Amino acid sequence: MAACTALAAALALASCSVTTGTQSDFSSPYVPTPDSTVERMLALGGVTPGDTVMDLGSGDGRIVIAAAKRYGARAIGVEYDPKLVEVSRLNAREAGVADRVRFIEGDLFKVDLSPASVVTVYLLPDVNLKLRDKLLAELRPGTRVVAHDFDLESWRPDRVETFYAPEKNRGGGGTSRVMLWIVPAEARGTWALRSPALPAPGEADLRISQNFQAIEGQATLGRRPVALATPTLRGPEIRFTLDAGDGPLAFDGEVREGEMVGTVRGKAGTWPWRATHER
Repeated sequence: MAACTALAAALALASCSVTTGTQSDFSSPYVPTPDSTVERMLALGGVTPGDTVMDLGSGDGRIVIAAAKRYGARAIGVEYDPKLVEVSRLNAREAGVADRVRFIEGDLFKVDLSPASVVTVYLLPDVNLKLRDKLLAELRPGTRVVAHDFDLESWRPDRVETFYAPEKNRGGGGTSRVMLWIVPAEARGTWALRSPALPAPGEADLRISQNFQAIEGQATLGRRPVALATPTLRGPEIRFTLDAGDGPLAFDGEVREGEMVGTVRGKAGTWPWRATHER
């Protein structure tokens, strides 16, 4: 009973709290994410027991706790307001997931994001914009980023869901929008492409330009430039098709540190391919 009383008091104190101070000169008010939206965010992020979910601006901890309780994931919350961190830890104990979650009291711009495989945010647009470069710099390719209502400006989402959330606006209901981004690998630049599938001598110069996950480019086969057809980049996975003069070649591979490797399929069979980054 004492624990419940302490929890109620902490909730009452935090319910009127707004994130204060200068969190790298950016802050967002505390507005709880509706429970139905929490569920949609975690589902859109494809959370599994093998994931580490990191919620930035974690408030009362509801996304972190749901990720652990409903999906069996490890989860971390980052919150600047110490009152909300206290509430989160109480809530986690009440939910029986204190051993699977952790709450960090601090500036989300100073926390290392690299352990996360899923990141969730419900932050204001100016905070999201400042956060975007940190997400791209610190998260591994393939990491999923899920945002509620506010996007990441020119980084277009890979998927968007819009739905009615009855708990929104203090129970008055409203529309929620959740968005998913897959952190892309760095594919831009000039690559030396080699494969037995290519015309002799089995080599080509490959040039790729990139804007977040959107890529385009061309390969030079001998002296003949050939545009990449239907190029796609999803996390570390890259796909494109080349017309090598004897029918299309479909390249399917993975971008790694300084190289790309995979298989290429054509009408005569399947071969390996590899590309090394030149500049």
